[in-house]
Amino acid sequence: MGRNNEASADTIIVGGGQSGLALGYWLSKQNHDFLILDENVRPGESWRQRWDSLRLFTPAKFDGLPGAPFPGDRLAFPTKDELADYLEGYARRFQLPLVHGVRVDEVTRRDHRFLVRSGTRTWDAGNVVVATGGYRMPKRPAFATELDSGTFQLHSRDYRNPGQLQAGPVLVVGLGNSGAEIALEVSRTHTTLLAGKASGEIPVRHGRLAARFVLPVIRFAGLHVLTLNTPVGRKAAQSFKTMATPLIRTRTKELGAAGVELVPRVAGVSDGQPMLDDGRTLTVANVIWCTGYRDDYSWLKLPYANSGGELEQQRGVSASVPGLYFIGQEFLFAAASATLPGVGRDARYVARHLTAQRPTAEPVVAHAIHL
Repeated sequence: MGRNNEASADTIIVGGGQSGLALGYWLSKQNHDFLILDENVRPGESWRQRWDSLRLFTPAKFDGLPGAPFPGDRLAFPTKDELADYLEGYARRFQLPLVHGVRVDEVTRRDHRFLVRSGTRTWDAGNVVVATGGYRMPKRPAFATELDSGTFQLHSRDYRNPGQLQAGPVLVVGLGNSGAEIALEVSRTHTTLLAGKASGEIPVRHGRLAARFVLPVIRFAGLHVLTLNTPVGRKAAQSFKTMATPLIRTRTKELGAAGVELVPRVAGVSDGQPMLDDGRTLTVANVIWCTGYRDDYSWLKLPYANSGGELEQQRGVSASVPGLYFIGQEFLFAAASATLPGVGRDARYVARHLTAQRPTAEPVVAHAIHL
């Protein structure tokens, strides 16, 4: 124990998603003294909370974490619940030391170590790894608050199925992959409009054939070509967060065939109703904002960023705060860094850096702790 009965560990990992679990696997192989703090009640819960029909874009053969291939048909595309169950089983199989129900309020420096606080609880650590993922806060335009109070609106983070919606037309805002898939599903029960412009589509139809021949090529590029070690990768990284991902599974042709009306971008609100770029005003009963997320490191009370607000790091190692690490971030090292195919490699690199910096502890057998 640390001072004032604080719990202490050589390394605290904040976040028990796939990146935190992958790092935990590699650290456990090194007999490293660490804890994983996670705000959810069990591993995989953040996936369980997403919309009911969600399936992964990557086939099962690419979805396993280090030491445990994803079970079942290697060319199938797992559901979000199958992935959640896999992550829960993974944590149990490798007896990773998870502390559940802990939302970290702040991380500060003290005497060359870190103080991690959640409510009245604190942990003292020599290292802290941020494994929460950067995009935690739903993003929606400021004018969303001007919509008529009778219009039901929610963000894609909170969408589960069409049963949540009230009767009447639905406007889905954002023609990315989430917007396209949700609009297609909602169109089966509601008149549906989809606002935005697609940034393109992958050149082949998504499915088992693509999983066999095309997705391996995309995976290779995302892991080995588009990295910070290559000129093309460094160029891609500069615009990665602002680039729109091409449509992968649902195509605009399918949306049209299902009766989804594609309309221009939503520019504002007029008389309580959404107003489009072309000046038209729509009368809708529901709005689903598929407008993405923004970074939230407000709890990290450390000089982790540069003057532009971007992380200062090299392959997950903070360049400005000794002992601070990041994992599971967009383009941490490669285009695939935030995906299931990419987190294992980044986790191994960070684990090697951690164990090289400090002596490892004796093996610790720890089980998940539920609060």
